Amino acid sequence: MKQFTGFPAKTQFTAVPNSFFSALLPQISDINELKTTLHIFWALYQKRGYPRFTTYKELLGSKSLMTSLGAEAPDKVLRHALEMATKRGTILHLVLERDGTPEDIYFLNNESGRQAIAKIQNGELVLSGLKTKEPAYTEVKEPPDIFTLYEENIGIISPMIAEELGDIERLYPAGWIREAFKEAVLRNKRNIRYIAKILERWSTEGKGDGTYQRDFKKAGPDKYIKQKYGHMVRR
Repeated sequence: MKQFTGFPAKTQFTAVPNSFFSALLPQISDINELKTTLHIFWALYQKRGYPRFTTYKELLGSKSLMTSLGAEAPDKVLRHALEMATKRGTILHLVLERDGTPEDIYFLNNESGRQAIAKIQNGELVLSGLKTKEPAYTEVKEPPDIFTLYEENIGIISPMIAEELGDIERLYPAGWIREAFKEAVLRNKRNIRYIAKILERWSTEGKGDGTYQRDFKKAGPDKYIKQKYGHMVRR
């Protein structure tokens, strides 16, 4: 094995979501799935314009990827790796048609990718040279949990923050939590204290749509405040 000589002084970087390391990497045990997933991050990062996607042909034509898969039938290995990544929910798979021939295209399973697929399916978005065919992508996974929301919208989770997030998750409905994060981001108040105050207000005063948390009275409005980190939330 030839030893790597090291990274140059000036080098480019590829962005990888924090949630990949915290939520996905611990689950991936197949080395070919990992290699393919990382290559897709790189391939999409090189793209410009909207939407960003890559195709099976592009991946198959990548010498570095196919060499790294290193099997007698790398095309089959690639197919299997893509199927695993799609099933896991890392990427989204859509089959379109080019000149009467099916073509597999892949999006990252993020908000932009999900919106692009929805627009392609309902006819709002047409990709050059490609026509809509029967979709073959797997159903999008459940909405992100509170820990993923925090990492994607606020930052790194410390042990203390993780405990607070767990308390909030047990106290409030998942839909409320997602909406509270959205409101905090829109108001540029990206901190757990502000999010907790939003949820507490909705529980005691009701949301703007007139709904209340039915079980909140059982828990008591002061339950979160009286817990270990309650000093961070003020009425």
